[in-house]
Amino acid sequence: MSGESVFALLAGARQLSEPANTAVSLATPPHTDEPLTVVTSLAEARVAVDTAAASAQRMISIYTPDLEPELYDQSAFLEIIKRFVLSRSFSKVRVLLAEPARLMRDSNRFVAMGRRLSSYIDIRYASEPAPQRASAYLIADDRAIVYRLRADTWDGIADFNNPAVARLYLNEFDGVWNASAPEHLLRGARRRS
Repeated sequence: MSGESVFALLAGARQLSEPANTAVSLATPPHTDEPLTVVTSLAEARVAVDTAAASAQRMISIYTPDLEPELYDQSAFLEIIKRFVLSRSFSKVRVLLAEPARLMRDSNRFVAMGRRLSSYIDIRYASEPAPQRASAYLIADDRAIVYRLRADTWDGIADFNNPAVARLYLNEFDGVWNASAPEHLLRGARRRS
């Protein structure tokens, strides 16, 4: 699927998604008239990822090349994840790594948290890297998505209330997740000093 068709799909699916719920909880971002938020910088990507993760009630699914430390090894994000998993006994964070070599070289606080909270945070290597999977995304439950077509740039979109697109990518994620075995080598990755 080309980059343009992905963004067209995201925009088109926005029109097909469920009607906005008028009752908004504190953890759910309010519905806005803007169908998508365009992300063009690291700062915007951090805000989008933090907002989507904070809206999760049951599950956060992350597809990333290497648990990008610029996004996922940040104090604000780690605090959101910690509150998410410790406040709900049924919560789950799933991470699929496409290229974990860098993660094995670097310290990462997210991996350290995953070791401590292993019943809530599960990290796996994507079993078969595919050329179309140069993207990176975070999905909160089956509603919010932050999607970057290419993981080597911060350009992407965020939509905090788009079940149609979130489910589309969640189905793709689930297929790769189910074909991938848990990676125990990550449990031995160095902790940050």
